[in-house]
Amino acid sequence: MLSLCCALAVSLAQGAPLELVESAPLETQLDSPDLRNTAEVWLEMIGGAKRSIDLAHFYASDQAPSALTRVIEALEAAAARGVRVRFLAEEKFYATYPQTLERLAAGANTSVRRFDVAKSYGGVLHAKYLLVDGAELFVGSQNFDWRALEHIVELGLRVRAPGAAASFAAIFEADWAVAGGAVPAEVFAPLASLPPPADKLGDATLRYRFSPRSALPSEAWWDLPELVQWIDAAERSVDVQLLTYRATTREREYWDVLESALRRAAARGAKVRLLVADWGKRKGTIEGLQSLEPLANVEVRMASVPPHSSGHIPFARVIHAKYMLVDGRRLWLGTSNWERDYFEHSRNASVFVEGGDCPARAAQFFGALWGAAMTAPVDPSAVYTAPRVGD
Repeated sequence: MLSLCCALAVSLAQGAPLELVESAPLETQLDSPDLRNTAEVWLEMIGGAKRSIDLAHFYASDQAPSALTRVIEALEAAAARGVRVRFLAEEKFYATYPQTLERLAAGANTSVRRFDVAKSYGGVLHAKYLLVDGAELFVGSQNFDWRALEHIVELGLRVRAPGAAASFAAIFEADWAVAGGAVPAEVFAPLASLPPPADKLGDATLRYRFSPRSALPSEAWWDLPELVQWIDAAERSVDVQLLTYRATTREREYWDVLESALRRAAARGAKVRLLVADWGKRKGTIEGLQSLEPLANVEVRMASVPPHSSGHIPFARVIHAKYMLVDGRRLWLGTSNWERDYFEHSRNASVFVEGGDCPARAAQFFGALWGAAMTAPVDPSAVYTAPRVGD
C-alpha cells in the first residue's frame, strides 16, 4: 500500500506546476520515495525542450560515466534537434573545471559564456538554475556537478508558472549581456520600474528574489530583506538547513542581519532549529555555531554523511540544500549559504513559497535529516576537527 501511495505521489508531481526535487547520496537511506531525483527531472525538462535551454551555474564538472553524463548528452541531443542552448558559468572556476564547458561550447546551437562576477559585483555566480523554452524553471542547491546528482543532499524546485519564467529570464538575459561586455546599469535600467513577478498556484503564492542588491533592477528584487521579514514574522518555528552558516565575514567583521533575526525569533518564543554540514567544524565557522547553541529556543546540529564505499570523494558526501521553513507553512528555497558575501556580492536566487503543499513536504524532508543518525547536536564546549573536504 505504501509503495502504491508513493507511486501515485510521484505521478501527480510529474504534472504539477510546483514540484520539490531531491538528490540523495548513494548508499544512504535518505532517498525519499515520493520525491523525484534531480537527474530524472533535468532529463525530462531538457528532453521536452522545443526552442531554448538556458542554464546558469557556478561551474560544470563531470566524471563519466555518471548521471550528469546523461544530462550533458541530453543537452547535446537537444542542440542537435535545433534547440538553442546557452550556458552561463562563473569565470573563477573555469580553470578548475574546463572540460565540460569546452565540450558544450564545441557543439552546434550551443553558446557558453564565462561570467566574471567579481569584476562587476565583487563575488561569484553562485546561482544554479535551468530555464526551458522561457516557460519552465528549475532552481535549487544542485550545481552542474556529477557529485550533486549522486553524492550530496540537495533540494530544488521545478516551477511551471509565468512569473517564475519571467523573473529568471530577466535575470539570465541581464547576466548574459553583462558577461558579454554590457554595462550593468544600462542592462537593468529598463526593468527598474517593474515589480518582480509573482505567481498564484492554487493555495500557494510564489515570489522570486535575487542577490546581490547591486545587480538588480531595484531593491524590490533583493531576497535578503524578505528573508528577514519572514523570520521576524515567525510565531512558532524557524527551521533552516544550509551547507554553511557564518555571521562573521572573511574580514572578521560581524554581519548580524540574519543572526539578529534568528535571535529575535528565539527571544519571543519561536523554536529555531539550524542544521548545517559538518564542514562547519572548521575554525572561523564553528565558533559562531557554538555561540548559538546555548541560547533558549535554539538548537544547532551538524550532519556528517558517511563516506562512499569507493573511498573519499572530494567536495562530496555532504548536505548542501539551502532552505528555510517558517511555522511549517512558508518555504524559502534558494542558492545562498547564510554568509554576507552570498547576499551582498554574489549572484544568487530565491523562491519564497507561502501556502500549498510544498512547505509541509519540505518540513518532512527537514525532519527526516534532523532526526537521522548522521546528525548530532553542536557541543558549545567541544574542540572540533574539520573533516576532509577536498583532495
